[in-house]
Amino acid sequence: MPNTRSAAKQARSSVRRRGQNASVKSKVKNTDKGIRQLVTSGKKEEAAKKLSEFQSVLDKAVKSKVIHANKAARHKSRIVALLKK
Repeated sequence: MPNTRSAAKQARSSVRRRGQNASVKSKVKNTDKGIRQLVTSGKKEEAAKKLSEFQSVLDKAVKSKVIHANKAARHKSRIVALLKK
């Protein structure tokens, strides 16, 4: 239970931000999973087309500070390496 009005407001905004961040993280995970499934099923051309979408989703997550820039770079690097393999 918040002790002050400002703490109550902070709690409300934190709940709202948590929902928005969860949405962004979910989108990152779903696009990553989609590309990996395409690669494992042998559809590398389609996966390469989705790569730019995945990079865009990661960059937007970094811009809104949902994930760290190094984490996004690591994800990009691993997906590109997976496509080249």
